[in-house]
Amino acid sequence: MDAEKASEARPGGRSVAFLCRVLKVSRSGYYAWLAAWPARRVRQRAEDELVAEIRVLHAASRGAYGAPRIQAALARAGRRVNRKKIERLMREHRVCGITRRRRRGLTRQARRAVFTADLVRRDFTASRPGTRLVGDMTELVTAEGKVYLATCIDLATREVIGWAMADHHRAELPVTALRMVAGRGQLERGCIMHTDRGSEYTSDEFRSEIGKLGMRQSMGRVGSCYDNAAAESWFALLETEIGTSMWATRAEARADVFRFIEVEYNRNRLRRHPEFGYVTPLETRIRLRHDFTPAA
Repeated sequence: MDAEKASEARPGGRSVAFLCRVLKVSRSGYYAWLAAWPARRVRQRAEDELVAEIRVLHAASRGAYGAPRIQAALARAGRRVNRKKIERLMREHRVCGITRRRRRGLTRQARRAVFTADLVRRDFTASRPGTRLVGDMTELVTAEGKVYLATCIDLATREVIGWAMADHHRAELPVTALRMVAGRGQLERGCIMHTDRGSEYTSDEFRSEIGKLGMRQSMGRVGSCYDNAAAESWFALLETEIGTSMWATRAEARADVFRFIEVEYNRNRLRRHPEFGYVTPLETRIRLRHDFTPAA
């Protein structure tokens, strides 16, 4: 009901008392509703502003954020909002987080592969950066043909600290990603590099690079995606958010992947840390490095 019309003494040519009898409401209830109208308008305006903020955060995450991360992002901006309220508003305005798809892997075992033991055993945690990494590869589609991406992810921070792209997925691709990690100086002596048993990771070239860097190689079992679940999960995120794109060129795909990894994911994507709460991978590394830095 419009507030201005409702405030008239005889709305529609009828008395308020008559209309209240017809609608079976009390006159006191009607006047209480009328008095609360300004407050309702203020609340509605505040909710509209909150929905606008939610839409901006949701769009900035490429549609990936659900209510928990939206709440964390709002809190970082100084807005403390109840999660149930965020869930209600997202549901009412049809703002939904992304549901990840199951991805198709590239793992192809070599005929004369040399395997190593599983040093991780599905424990995808690490107390310090540079002590445990996981690696994997995936393919992206462009109008020029396929392009392949290899990554190295630090299990302490879940930061992508090494990655490489090429129009092939030979052993030199994951070797290039591993060299990026070493070039950034983020490896401790004896760091574990865990992968699946794909031919690229069992190759002499990759195993040789592992040895040169003073690392230890680890592999999951054949055909078990759960043995490398942390890497699989990250690629599922990537492919859900940008993997459905059809780029015109490989160069465009590389630029999009660079932006996603180095800007959106490492520096802005909120992840729930058991100790720090919702923080980005980069913030996690900074905090962990600070915790393990000896006092002067």
